[in-house]
Amino acid sequence: MTEKSSSGKLKLREAVIVEGRDDVAAVERAIDALIIPTHGFGITQETLDIIGKAYHNQGIVIFTDPDRAGENIRRRLTELFPWAKQAFLPREQAVKSGDIGIENAAPEDIREALLLAKGPAASGCCFGGMGGRLGDEASSELPASTPLTMEDMDRLGLAGGTGAMERRAAVGRVLGIGTGNAKAMLKKINGFGISREEREEAARQTE
Repeated sequence: MTEKSSSGKLKLREAVIVEGRDDVAAVERAIDALIIPTHGFGITQETLDIIGKAYHNQGIVIFTDPDRAGENIRRRLTELFPWAKQAFLPREQAVKSGDIGIENAAPEDIREALLLAKGPAASGCCFGGMGGRLGDEASSELPASTPLTMEDMDRLGLAGGTGAMERRAAVGRVLGIGTGNAKAMLKKINGFGISREEREEAARQTE
């Protein structure tokens, strides 16, 4: 949920979970929100308690670096907070002098990634083993979508064949779900409950 803050910046209702202080500064330049750093993978119980409070009060958006360490942190947080929203920054938007991180991204790219953040579909999110309920807050009334199949992935040029990896990255950028191999991408699209119309349109935009 967004609105305008008194500073004129877009205000995000959910808290944004990032990795470090430089990421906090970068997100603050882009959007008005509560931003909580994990300070790496060794997240303290105090930090987890703060994240948990935000998760139950206003919701959270997990927004980690587009590298292996960031994905490991994302996976751990999503296991603990399965109904969190997920925001993904394309790798090429987060690179500067060989360093990969959200702190390197332009404010408009960060803002777009956060506005494209998605929550899990009713069947659970896209990282495996994280379905289930959040107290009484989880709802089976979340919108359903016709599941994508590997045959659909082939038809859309997202699995196998020349250029499939680049095409997955482009579609993931349009949908705001990041990228991955064919199986991972299939799981993300179904996990987020992305509609047939959305994924077909994303594929058309990247042709």
